[in-house]
Amino acid sequence: MFGSLKKSIQECLEGQRKQRTRLVTKDGRCNIEYGNIKYTKSFLSDFWTTLVESRWRYVILLFIASHTLSWFLFALLWYWVAYVNGDLYWQDPPKDHVPCVISVFGLTTAFQLSIETQSTTGYGVRAPNPFCPGAVTIEIIQILLGIILNSFMAGIILAKISLPKYRAKTITFSEMAVISPRNDSLCLSIRVANLRKTLMIGSHIYGKLVKTSSTPDGDTAIINQMNIDFMVDAGKDNLFFICPLTLYHIIDKNSPLFEMAVDTLNNQDFELVVFLDGTAESTSSSLQVRTSYIPQEIMWGYDFLPIISRSKAGKYKVDFSNFAKVVPVPCAHCAYCFHNISGHHHHSRDGCDNQGFEEIDMSGVSTITKM
Repeated sequence: MFGSLKKSIQECLEGQRKQRTRLVTKDGRCNIEYGNIKYTKSFLSDFWTTLVESRWRYVILLFIASHTLSWFLFALLWYWVAYVNGDLYWQDPPKDHVPCVISVFGLTTAFQLSIETQSTTGYGVRAPNPFCPGAVTIEIIQILLGIILNSFMAGIILAKISLPKYRAKTITFSEMAVISPRNDSLCLSIRVANLRKTLMIGSHIYGKLVKTSSTPDGDTAIINQMNIDFMVDAGKDNLFFICPLTLYHIIDKNSPLFEMAVDTLNNQDFELVVFLDGTAESTSSSLQVRTSYIPQEIMWGYDFLPIISRSKAGKYKVDFSNFAKVVPVPCAHCAYCFHNISGHHHHSRDGCDNQGFEEIDMSGVSTITKM
């Protein structure tokens, strides 16, 4: 009893370890962390990409800090102009004094003038005197630099909003992959759907079977990447992505999955990473959608339920409630059985007898019993 309980706990912990150590998560994020990067100059030389890829909290902080700092620096210049001309209240200017900056009596009023100048909201009681060349020069410089700063920050915000990864979130894969007969072939199938009505142009899908190994020191190395070709009935390139598609990979002798069977699949250590590349029709931006499947997420002997039907009005209807639902189907125990045993589609998942074994009669052999 305790032995079976210990075995169950070990299998549960092993399953959790595999879930944590997958290379690509289900939502497409790569589970890789970089450390000890010393070449920060590479990021600074490409500062635009660095800013666009930064988190929103840092972009908003940069927006606030850059504008506040520019307002304060020009406020110091306006304060200096007023100080040189003797406009400040503590300088006690005479009644007939002509100020260089009207209604600027200290640093606070200079800061307010700087905000009005750079944001071009229009001057009120505070304004530079047109007869003061220094004030006019600072006004021109601040307006020009303010336009550049606003354009730069607006470009960053617009670039972040229009990143292709947000469009990629409207493309979803099935949580599970299935293995079942299809068109007289044993196939691994997945399902993918575009949740928007706008099409994906030039879409094509492919996969990588990734195997990793761990050293005694705890280091993990990717030891092998094998190509997995996916296709639909019309081919594998330039998918007509107008409705959810069921994509399949034929498990033949050239497939990396050929040696696997239903009872050994969950014991395998690999990860099937699936990629979908395409161009968004509305924005013409290229994007890539990724997901992955581990052996525990591949169901042998199952097939997806149909989700597309035709109404009486002649319109095609997509029922997304059946998008991830599967049903059991007759399937061979392994790819070898499917291709080499006649009537393979009637075989259960319990396997078949190996005809290569020689039957030996053991009736004449004596049995030794330990007392």
